[in-house]
Amino acid sequence: MKHPATRRVMAALNHGEWQARFVGGCVRDALAGRPVTDIDIATTAPPEEGCRLLEAAGIHVIPTGLKHGTITAVLEGENFEITTLRHDVETYGRHARVAFTDDWKPDAARRDFTINAMFCDEDGTLYDPFGGLADLAAGRVRFVGSARQRIHEDVLRLLRYFRFTAHYGHLPADGEALAACREMAHQLPRLSGERVRKEILRLLEAPDPLPVWRLMLAEGVLLPLLPDAINVQALENLVALEKALGRCDPLLRLAALLPQDEEKMAAVAGRLRLSNEESARLRRFSRHKGRRMASRWRQDFYDLTPEGTRDLFLLAAARRIRPREALPVLRHIQRQTGTWKRPVFPLKGKDVMDLGLPSGPRIGRVLARVEAWWRIRGFRPGRLACLVQLRQMVRGKTWKGKK
Repeated sequence: MKHPATRRVMAALNHGEWQARFVGGCVRDALAGRPVTDIDIATTAPPEEGCRLLEAAGIHVIPTGLKHGTITAVLEGENFEITTLRHDVETYGRHARVAFTDDWKPDAARRDFTINAMFCDEDGTLYDPFGGLADLAAGRVRFVGSARQRIHEDVLRLLRYFRFTAHYGHLPADGEALAACREMAHQLPRLSGERVRKEILRLLEAPDPLPVWRLMLAEGVLLPLLPDAINVQALENLVALEKALGRCDPLLRLAALLPQDEEKMAAVAGRLRLSNEESARLRRFSRHKGRRMASRWRQDFYDLTPEGTRDLFLLAAARRIRPREALPVLRHIQRQTGTWKRPVFPLKGKDVMDLGLPSGPRIGRVLARVEAWWRIRGFRPGRLACLVQLRQMVRGKTWKGKK
């Protein structure tokens, strides 16, 4: 917030009769002593006037949403979202007809939580119309005004409530908020999968999402969206393992909560509109069951990549409720991940054909048998040893499907 580029944007907007203040997450995180990433700015200037002020200062402007009062300033590779103060004239679920204003409190009143409804001048003066600072200090996540009305305006706020509680709050949770969440949870399926995905994975990124996840299960909030995500013991074990290893993987945490069933994981991937890569990871988690924790890591590296092996061992340990026993192996796997190079099988199809076998599917089956022999021996046999084994198999006709 003190970066020179930020100061230039604020100086351009604080011109003449117009005022600009930091708002929302950057104010909240600065007060909480957390890293500030995105800079959001509120201004009394209408969007067209904001564009003019920024362009006059030599700052590139994108008219992101002029109708709703939002523009984006781009400077030194950073984006600054700037929104004109507004108040709701009429609401239609998550959509609203707004009017611009120069009054800061009505703008704060239309935000979701008190901790997100604080403004801050460039000099550090705080404006806190709804007690957000006290709530932040106490670990309270409260809706601005009526919890039911805020959720009615945008049902995604229901999930945001639990996500912010996981990251900024303490239990017990606000009673009015929980009652509104229970009452309106049936509306969650109306949300797009992309919006739900973002909130669920960001919730699971919390240092310890378990208490809030248990609360969501108890309140029935997850039933309309993720009725099978109930294995809280596996999540607890996984969080402990990840903490010991210094990592956090929200998709892996989601997998731990789900049954080891490919159809159900595929259904969740579709419901949350996961990317192709994320969907493939979930399906892979469901296919490998009962993995041995110490004896096969080299072969698993070869089949699944070191990262995939680590993920599967983490899940296996979490589901078996033996995280302490698994830690030494997992630490060893993690150390090997950065240095391991995948062995190259030394034979090709031509080596089989040179022994007189005609081209066709049998070539691949023979090679697979030799490769399996090579893998069981820890990838140690060289090309000569593999050729000897190949000749023995061909002469003895020990491959599958030789006919």
